[in-house]
Amino acid sequence: MLLETTNLTKKFGGLTAVDDVNFGIEEGKINAIIGPNGAGKSTFFNLVSGYYPPTSGEVYFKGQDITHLSSNKIAKLGIARTFQTTNLFEKATVLDNVIVGHRLRTSSNLFDAVFRTPRLKREEQKCLNKAYEVLDFVDLTNYAHRVVENLTQEQKKRVAFALALATDPELVFLDEPAAGVNPDETDGLAIMMKKMVDHGITVCLIEHKMQMIMSIAEKIMVLNFGKKIAEGTPDDIMNHEDVIKAYLGGEQHAEVK
Repeated sequence: MLLETTNLTKKFGGLTAVDDVNFGIEEGKINAIIGPNGAGKSTFFNLVSGYYPPTSGEVYFKGQDITHLSSNKIAKLGIARTFQTTNLFEKATVLDNVIVGHRLRTSSNLFDAVFRTPRLKREEQKCLNKAYEVLDFVDLTNYAHRVVENLTQEQKKRVAFALALATDPELVFLDEPAAGVNPDETDGLAIMMKKMVDHGITVCLIEHKMQMIMSIAEKIMVLNFGKKIAEGTPDDIMNHEDVIKAYLGGEQHAEVK
């Protein structure tokens, strides 16, 4: 497993948002986490990416214990993520937004910035090159100098993908990447996720669009009230009685919409 959690738990006062979850993310695949609203999916992402410290349990990335590392240190190890709400600099250009991502891989300091050292200039060029590389990957090269606030929602999703990819990740967490986009755009984003895997990047996503999940995910975990209630292939999940009751809603042979 590329990333594993052991008895991962997060409590907020009297509320247990993630409850004793064991899960392994398989390398080179599209993994998915589904469940009703409030099931603990985003909290799980926040725990494994270092935004929240767990109440108990452990997180391992390539066998290394990363449970108590900060989010920036986890990012440097090769884990990137996007958020439910696309967090971009709306008044800046697409290029300026994406350049920020590769700063993680640079070592210039205040001295370099003040004196415009050769190291700073080399690293600025490196960040620029990486930005254009990932913009090409997400088919946004022609929008590099467009101000983000003037983009469509789907294009902003692609910018968020590019920003994550600019950090040179091995694993990308995508929190509801297809939220707010139409069916054709959803298909395009699904193709983008498959493309990431084809280029050696493991994907784990949260998504409510079940048709997309069932068509692209190779492994799925289902959360309900913070607990893992099922794990397996799409076929396993669609025919799991507890999942049908908790999430798909209805009879045992309910159709996935």
